[in-house]
Amino acid sequence: MGRSNEQDLLSTEIVNRGIEPSGPNAGSPTFSVRVRRRLPDFLQSVNLKYVKLGYHYLINHAVYLATIPVLVLVFSAEVGSLSREEIWKKLWDYDLATVIGFIGVFVLTACVYFMSRPRSVYLIDFACYKPSDELKVTKEEFIELARKSGKFDEETLGFKKRILQASGIGDETYVPRSISSSENITTMKEGREEASTVIFGALDELFEKTRVKPKDVGVLVVNCSIFNPTPSLSAMVINHYKMRGNILSYNLGGMGCSAGIIAVDLARDMLQSNPNSYAVVVSTEMVGYNWYVGSDKSMVIPNCFFRMGCSAVMLSNRRRDFRHAKYRLEHIVRTHKAADDRSFRSVYQEEDEQGFKGLKISRDLMEVGGEALKTNITTLGPLVLPFSEQLLFFAALLRRTFSPAAKTSTTTSFSSSVTAKTNGTKSSSSDVSKPYIPDYKLAFEHFCFHAASKVVLEELQKNLGLSEENMEASRMTLHRFGNTSSSGIWYELAYLEAKESVRRGDRVWQIAFGSGFKCNSVVWKAMRKVKKPTRNNPWVDCVNRYPVPL
Repeated sequence: MGRSNEQDLLSTEIVNRGIEPSGPNAGSPTFSVRVRRRLPDFLQSVNLKYVKLGYHYLINHAVYLATIPVLVLVFSAEVGSLSREEIWKKLWDYDLATVIGFIGVFVLTACVYFMSRPRSVYLIDFACYKPSDELKVTKEEFIELARKSGKFDEETLGFKKRILQASGIGDETYVPRSISSSENITTMKEGREEASTVIFGALDELFEKTRVKPKDVGVLVVNCSIFNPTPSLSAMVINHYKMRGNILSYNLGGMGCSAGIIAVDLARDMLQSNPNSYAVVVSTEMVGYNWYVGSDKSMVIPNCFFRMGCSAVMLSNRRRDFRHAKYRLEHIVRTHKAADDRSFRSVYQEEDEQGFKGLKISRDLMEVGGEALKTNITTLGPLVLPFSEQLLFFAALLRRTFSPAAKTSTTTSFSSSVTAKTNGTKSSSSDVSKPYIPDYKLAFEHFCFHAASKVVLEELQKNLGLSEENMEASRMTLHRFGNTSSSGIWYELAYLEAKESVRRGDRVWQIAFGSGFKCNSVVWKAMRKVKKPTRNNPWVDCVNRYPVPL
């Protein structure tokens, strides 16, 4: 059973490596077999407790609204059975004190409801930093910068080149030029310089777009996973913009690529307890400070994917911002798997055998990431899916959970599927064990998945049954800007806006995952049609060239 599950998570492909330049096989074509670990088919093993958790969230938020229609129906049925004369007679039968008491109870109940319900949180606007063209590199230039530093041998450089060729990253991403330096660049000075460049660049654009003064901001949340100096990055922002002294500031570190959504969740909580306030959320990562100079291949991989980037988001709970806000925050669902040892160590910062510090990527990353994603979307489903989809999904889940036949077929699904593929027929056992896959396209119009790598996006598309159009924003962001960590999902939303794809009432699903292991989702609803920007958008000068094949 364990062996078949392991085989199920592996995929193979034959790679043409070209003509052999030298040796006994010189002049002959050469091929290699590449074995990769896929995301687990998480829709085949949905846990009932996470579905229950999703419905728990739904009931908690809907109980008050659900009672109102019931009371209205009961009152209507009572009044509807009486004539006009009988209604007036009943009213006159009550004394004045009773009527006033009834009205008082009604007004008090209404006040308690409206005062206790969560405040709506609006996204006024957001900005994504676009570095200068002098920091732009092609894949070949990236390799040359690494070679120029003299810190990598040819075997490591060759490994980097192969990773880049299969990464889905294009030739217009941005890196700090300091990576070509032969000196140590993982210094506080280098980190602060890069941080001030990207953070102030994004915030300057945000304040210009929203016309909100920095001193009017009541909540500030900055997240950067690796670089955490003292004073903090949030203190650096307050100092630069001379923000007010009673601002609620927070600095999140070590939270990985999903920290952007965690920061939005924290800002939402602060806005719930501080009326009539603005909140700014800054998400970024430092490429130079996190640059690994060793030869451990599992630690070289982050060098190949991470690129410069930063996002800044302006949130508000002021009711008068309803009219000019772009989006309203609908749901946030967070999943944390750090209790599991494999998940905890799947992305782990440590020193290699030579003492060089870097991020170590575990072979289990795809599998634990799939488990976290499965939990997250299962919890999110009851909050966003139409009732028809929930009914079909829940019925199939119950059948799979309690049916002995389904359990038996699960144990033989791998061998049956292999036999079916060999014979060119369809496996009946897999049909029995396979649950109904909810159509998330009925819940959302737009998808912004964290652009970690080409392989991850392909597996997400396959498991969720999404179209090429659904994945376009994520793929094009990976191609144009690379993996910009926690800010990546905002570059994807900026792409959708640049394409004029967002219309009033559209629902946007942003989902990100990172070290820990964490998977977080946030759902936004568009308050108006977003017109194509003419400036202050990282895609303005290149969006007409996209989409492109990866």
